[in-house]
Amino acid sequence: MDIPRILIAGDRSSAGKTTISIGIMSVLKEKGYNVQPFKVGLDFIDPSYHTEVTGRYSRNLDGYLMSDPAVKEVFSHAAEGADIAIIEGVRGLFEGLSATSDIGSTAQIAKLLKCPVILVINARSITRSTAALVSGYKSFDPEVNIAGVILNNIGSERHGEKAKKAIETYTDTPVIGEIPRNDAMKISMRHLGLIPALEGRRKLNDFEENLGRIKNFIRDGVDIDAFISIAISAGPLARPEPDIFKVQSPIRAKIGIALDEAFNFYYHDNLELLELAGAELVYFSPVNDHALPNVNGLYIGGGYPELFARELEDNNSMRESIRQASAEGLPIYAECGGLMYLTQEIKTSLSGSGNYHMAEMESGAFEMVGAIPGKTVMGHKRVVSYNIGKFVADNVIGKAGASFIGHEFHHSEILELPDDTKFAMKLERGVGIKGELDGILVKNTLAAYAHLHAASYIDFARSFVDFCSKKS
Repeated sequence: MDIPRILIAGDRSSAGKTTISIGIMSVLKEKGYNVQPFKVGLDFIDPSYHTEVTGRYSRNLDGYLMSDPAVKEVFSHAAEGADIAIIEGVRGLFEGLSATSDIGSTAQIAKLLKCPVILVINARSITRSTAALVSGYKSFDPEVNIAGVILNNIGSERHGEKAKKAIETYTDTPVIGEIPRNDAMKISMRHLGLIPALEGRRKLNDFEENLGRIKNFIRDGVDIDAFISIAISAGPLARPEPDIFKVQSPIRAKIGIALDEAFNFYYHDNLELLELAGAELVYFSPVNDHALPNVNGLYIGGGYPELFARELEDNNSMRESIRQASAEGLPIYAECGGLMYLTQEIKTSLSGSGNYHMAEMESGAFEMVGAIPGKTVMGHKRVVSYNIGKFVADNVIGKAGASFIGHEFHHSEILELPDDTKFAMKLERGVGIKGELDGILVKNTLAAYAHLHAASYIDFARSFVDFCSKKS
């Protein structure tokens, strides 16, 4: 593969790499480039913005969750037909699973895909020290090709000039961008990250204008021609033989996908691989639709049901439709937000305040579907972790004994579970629902905090479609 490619990494979390990545993608799209976006790690929200501005589905690349061949195949498959690939990193360039390994890091992906790196530095209040940062990052792992720098949070023209001169004098690394300190470069935040693009477009009056302002700042502040030249400098990659994304099977089942402002956390690979396994995907909204479509199974992904708890409760006909379908044995797979929605209720009251980690949330207890036992309580504890486990019971996406690596991130807990609650997952690493247990199992409904990526747990798509087709 000779596709030009480049990785935008941060010197730390909150360096500004997401807004800068979105802006660069927007400018290139405006110039007529077919841009394929990627995100290092398992985030759902940043990729939603990538997809919004490029018109191509962003894909996740994770060197811990996925094997090296899987990372290369996801990249190769997604980049087909694109003019340039842009990968946004996660956290700081070298942050990974442990202190002494690059596994799970942005640096690991850069090396695996032989990708030049643009280092975004939060230059607030520093000038000459930026050169020390660049020098340290370049010497820490010489196999990582840091080919350029973008300075963010520049306070003045003089500030930018001094930092740029220091970096280029001491490190022989070009500074290809200087972004001024300006609140217009910020995207509205939320307790698990940014507001997802789908929700932002529907709820924020200035959503489009904000993306336009970001694009204008990048157009003025980044040397796009230099950016493209660095991307072109990436050497060719061997194209892997397809092992995950194989020839599509005939349609065997219709699977309903919950997609709206409350539920929109899906890895696009999961959806595509369901289609390749023989599923026809039928999208519906638990917030806005009145009943389920005619399907052979349901996939209810993550999201923010707690922020739409009133609307979800008010849509009694949809809740009853799902509760009845579960009771009748319809195959249902729910992840995190979907798990919360399927419980008896969601309680959002926190010390009498409706303001919750930068998110406006109505306080109260709201009735949910009730397809599974337990009540969801929003808490102050934030869980962000890989989880490693195996299935201890047959279920809609796998057989007992199958192992997986997944990911979980949430602020909620499932409480008031009966003693006879059945679980399908046992974790070696992670928090789960109760102790080392995750994945509540009721008839053919499986609901878990674990998010699984179908390029890592490759039995997901085939198993779920097989199960749904047999129940049709």
